[in-house]
Amino acid sequence: MVESGRRKIDWAWKFMRVLKEIRSRYENEKPLKGFRVGVSVHLEAKTANLAITLHALGADVYVTGSNPLTTQDDVAEALKDFGVNVFAKRTHDEREYWRNIHKVLDSHPDLIVDDGADLGVTAHTERTDALENLKGISEETTTGVKRFKALEKDGLLKVPVIAVNNAMMKHLFDNRYGTGQSTLDAVMRNTNLLIAGKKFVVAGYGWCGRGVALRAAGLGAKVIVTEVNPIRAVEAIMDGFEVMKMEEAAKVGDFFVTVTGNKGVITMDHIYMMKDGAILSNAGHFNVEVDMRALEREALEKFEARQNITGYKLKNGKTVFVIGEGRLVNLAAGDGHPVEIMDMSFAVQTLAQLYLSKSYSKLETRVYNFPKEMDEEVASLMLESMGVSIDLMTEDQKEYMSSWK
Repeated sequence: MVESGRRKIDWAWKFMRVLKEIRSRYENEKPLKGFRVGVSVHLEAKTANLAITLHALGADVYVTGSNPLTTQDDVAEALKDFGVNVFAKRTHDEREYWRNIHKVLDSHPDLIVDDGADLGVTAHTERTDALENLKGISEETTTGVKRFKALEKDGLLKVPVIAVNNAMMKHLFDNRYGTGQSTLDAVMRNTNLLIAGKKFVVAGYGWCGRGVALRAAGLGAKVIVTEVNPIRAVEAIMDGFEVMKMEEAAKVGDFFVTVTGNKGVITMDHIYMMKDGAILSNAGHFNVEVDMRALEREALEKFEARQNITGYKLKNGKTVFVIGEGRLVNLAAGDGHPVEIMDMSFAVQTLAQLYLSKSYSKLETRVYNFPKEMDEEVASLMLESMGVSIDLMTEDQKEYMSSWK
């Protein structure tokens, strides 16, 4: 198992050129020496390299998962050989998942790298003792940023949070190209069914939804978008997609992907309307977008149709299929985002941790956007890794762009 995990880690590292450059810049300096960093991430090869990098920069690193089904056990075992403290396991037992969250908080981290905010929110609620040393948090996801902003709004946030997800070099690429490719990869790999010509319903047209719709359309699907935001609905129409309510889409869809960050997007009422053989999946962080509890409760029969696919026979005689138990499909039933995408995202995460380690005492307890100059630094490193050069403005051009004349 360790050998398999090590091969995955080594393969990903070969293509993580931006993170590799950042590690080489700071490894001798050890800017994170003396800091305990708690990490809650989807633990697979790319995130393993993030943890290894933080350790190489001097941090004492404690890692757990950020979703019960997205840890790859061979990678978790191999990661222990790199001097990282690992408390993570792929599990169907949510209690075990939460026990591992608490084990990381037992280390009383100085900094947190979060993905979905389970670690940071738990520190602010059940484990306030973990706030004693905590100096800052960097959050990876749209869902997590919303949770921390809600804490801030309610006056409960106790440390500064860097919204890594809001970095241009994160959400423009990770959310759109990463979620788009990896979601379609998981759907195709697990179903072995044709996408072309099928009606592919995408619930939500944020950056992740845009990516899923784009990739599905590229494979020849007839894409239908459902939305609650009128501006995004207009955008989806202008991008060439059909827009309708979920109750209408439910009757005609062959594939369904939810990617809204909200709960109850596909209800039992919708499921009863679906075609026999409809395939459901969720690309949002939490398993609440498809009402899995109601489906489990109301189905007459539940069976394993294929690896990672569960069939549910309904009272109306139809059968629907769910990939990855309604959890984050690209990781619960796949390898997650492409390596190069996570290279950019984890370069942003690493710089956010370095920023917090130096600036936490000057920051207020609120949610901050990722600094623009650091965003541009990651972009420049990415271009350099691709062998691409771009133009620079002359002093005369800079003056022109900054003048009112």
